[in-house]
Amino acid sequence: MKTDADAGALRSGAAGIAGFVASKVAHLVAVLTGLLVATFLLLHLTPGDPAVRVAGLNATPQRLADVRHDLGLDRPLLAQFLTYLDNVARWRFGNSFQTGEPVSSIIAARLPVTLEIVIGAMVLTFAFGIGLGVWMAAITREGRHRRVESGFSATTSLLGSIPEYVVGTVLVLVFAVWLGLLPVAGAVTWQGHVLPVIAVAFAPTAVLARIVRVETLDVLAQNYVRTARAKHLSILRTYGLHVLPNSLTGALTVGGLIFASLLGGTVVVENVFALPGLGSSLVQAVQVRDYPLVQVTVLVLGFSIVVVNLCVEAALGMLDRQSSLRRS
Repeated sequence: MKTDADAGALRSGAAGIAGFVASKVAHLVAVLTGLLVATFLLLHLTPGDPAVRVAGLNATPQRLADVRHDLGLDRPLLAQFLTYLDNVARWRFGNSFQTGEPVSSIIAARLPVTLEIVIGAMVLTFAFGIGLGVWMAAITREGRHRRVESGFSATTSLLGSIPEYVVGTVLVLVFAVWLGLLPVAGAVTWQGHVLPVIAVAFAPTAVLARIVRVETLDVLAQNYVRTARAKHLSILRTYGLHVLPNSLTGALTVGGLIFASLLGGTVVVENVFALPGLGSSLVQAVQVRDYPLVQVTVLVLGFSIVVVNLCVEAALGMLDRQSSLRRS
């Protein structure tokens, strides 16, 4: 039979969850609003006239004026911004200045390629980053193998600082040009995605391995791990049941940052490998001042990052009873 204390605890827990959700939704709205404003202003204040791109360099002044009117670029900046916000609120994203296609259709056609690269890189990063970090912590625990520890730290620092386009270029040179094992660029197949995924995941894997190693070293020094060893539990049970679950908090904490890094790397790598994803579309749209396409693409990418960060915070809130879920 439930007591008044139990009922109060349930109400308190429900109120805490409701407060957490409300605060995160407000945060999401604030971030997306800031993203809308920043993207709009940066595009419209950057030198360059989209009408020239659409009408052509040899267009007459009257033709340019007509194009600006058709695109709505002859209106005051504030009026353009308010129309843009109204369209976003109504899920009307307009048409591309260059091709005339609906922006939503372009995003829908190119988003799957970007998602395949990002998800593949995410899986690769966490699989190898966590595995390598735990393994190195097991080798170097309690001050063992100082030289291995120094070599690991130096190597991961170096690898974590190499830009994605450099890694992608080297991978193409070795595996596509010299060995001929994989396509050079432009192949929308799983073989064509192998090198881009590796290029995107390369640096984040090194960074994550360093973080996981430090977290795992701290876990290995805890009494419950010593107790597990004293009971002569197998290595698989010790690390699988006691070490790894408690080491993942650090990996989850930086999970949102890693996702943002992977997404940013994908934008660059898609251009290196000539893949028809959001990244290559964004770069081309910026070059030709295709305002609608740039704005919606940035909005989709920013929304993805914010949502993943919210999911990470929620996961940490479930794992740690003293997290922001309780505090809210």
